[in-house]
Amino acid sequence: MTQSLIYDLLTILAAGLIASLVCRWLRASVLIGYLIAGALLGQGVLGWVLDKNHQLEHFAEAGVFLLLFSIGLEFHLDDLKRLGFKLIIGGAVQMTLVAIPVAAVLLWLSISWQSAVLIAAAVTFSSTVLVFKALSERGHSEQSHGRRAIGILLFQDAALIPLLLLVPLLTGTGQAARLTDYIMLALTSILFVVAVAVLRYLLSKWVIPMFARYRSPELVILFTVVSLGAVTLAAYSVGLPPAVGAFAAGLIFNGNRWTKQIDALVLPFRETFAAIFFVGLGLIFDPRLILEKPVEMLLVLVGVIIIKTVAGTIALKLTGLPIRQAFGMGIGLAHVGEFAFVLVLLGLESGVLTNVDYQNVVAIAFGSLIVTPPLMRFGLRFVHSEDAENENEHILDTVSPESTRATIIGAGPIGRQLASQLEIKGNDVCLIDFSSINLHPFAQEGFRTVAGDATQSSTLELAGVSDSVLTAVCVPDDETAIRIVRAIRRLNRTGKLIVRCRYQTNVEKLKQAGADRVVSEEAVASIALMRTLTNFGESPD
Repeated sequence: MTQSLIYDLLTILAAGLIASLVCRWLRASVLIGYLIAGALLGQGVLGWVLDKNHQLEHFAEAGVFLLLFSIGLEFHLDDLKRLGFKLIIGGAVQMTLVAIPVAAVLLWLSISWQSAVLIAAAVTFSSTVLVFKALSERGHSEQSHGRRAIGILLFQDAALIPLLLLVPLLTGTGQAARLTDYIMLALTSILFVVAVAVLRYLLSKWVIPMFARYRSPELVILFTVVSLGAVTLAAYSVGLPPAVGAFAAGLIFNGNRWTKQIDALVLPFRETFAAIFFVGLGLIFDPRLILEKPVEMLLVLVGVIIIKTVAGTIALKLTGLPIRQAFGMGIGLAHVGEFAFVLVLLGLESGVLTNVDYQNVVAIAFGSLIVTPPLMRFGLRFVHSEDAENENEHILDTVSPESTRATIIGAGPIGRQLASQLEIKGNDVCLIDFSSINLHPFAQEGFRTVAGDATQSSTLELAGVSDSVLTAVCVPDDETAIRIVRAIRRLNRTGKLIVRCRYQTNVEKLKQAGADRVVSEEAVASIALMRTLTNFGESPD
């Protein structure tokens, strides 16, 4: 049994490696590759990985826990507090507007009301992991539309708890779903939230300063893994989903001096287990279902995407987003997430769903996850505000329609924004950064990346700067930017060169070094402050 498990794990990881290479070559999302690789390995095609004893599920769960832990690390609690009430309304509206029409259609098709309710509840979920990865890799997770979308996804994740208790009620027993159980669950959840807040305070004030004195990465990673396991186990022990505990552990480590370091140390484990998780999702999909009735499955998939797009647009509009941005992010939420698999599997085991209904839901969910990355890419075209669009047009108007190659130096938030915009416009983008960790998400998305010192000609040559039609320097230090501009101009005298500048006094120096356009943070900040003063009485949302 152990030999079989090792064989299955090696097969999955090898398939994930091949899928990653192919996706990078095709400039497609690596998650699509994982799902397709899983479908090919499963019982419907090659039958190389069957996992009859469900041992791989534990590794897949570890991937979910680490991904949710990372989400907790990077999520801004202040934004959640500020938008909390709106996100509760938006999340409730989104789930309701999806569940009602789906349940109505299923009842019209003569499916039992218990199965219709469970399937409709499952379809309401979108993938927190998939959307968060897509938004963060394209630099949108910290913007207004990204925070609202992630907030609605977190509301969905929290809603999984009462929905899991709904399954025994649908079987007719109802013993695990009595009113007292819901009251106890609510009290437990409140106490758990309070405990997380207390632990977060203690960690930042006493525990981290104590460990910091030892200056040991080994202690940091060991303490993080132990804490993640302990909080996840605590959540499970009090009747909450372990995934909620993993997210809570991320919140505990959020916003302190260790946050970035922990995220970097956990990265290799997270990506490895994530590959197992998404390939595992592909394993439970049987492609023969689509081959047997392709037209029906395609129509159902299109219908689900339309319903979820409309529901997401309305919900995000209620959170304060302009309709254009709400529609763009609504498209990004128009798929069926991984927690739907958890719900329908429980429904199958409890007898609420038949095996046919279960496989049909899995097929639709799988199909929706496959089309999510291109849908997300399309939806992000709509999310920029008019001011942001105008500013980007001013910055990027030097790129001619036939341009194909651009270079971004500095993979921070500004570099991510420009890379996303240039890639959407059809340019072949290469990113340069001193840190390979910063470049990792871009490499997964198919961007060309070069890790090294951009002041060195060898690094610039490796990135192909000499052939770039547009180069954008986005480093936060002006002196470094000046040296980079001079190095670029020695290799490329005709390409357009845009530079980020922190201080207005250095604008002229950068232009003398060879920059075509310099964007000063001081100038941009002063303009933004003046606009804020002009519209002081209006809500920032």
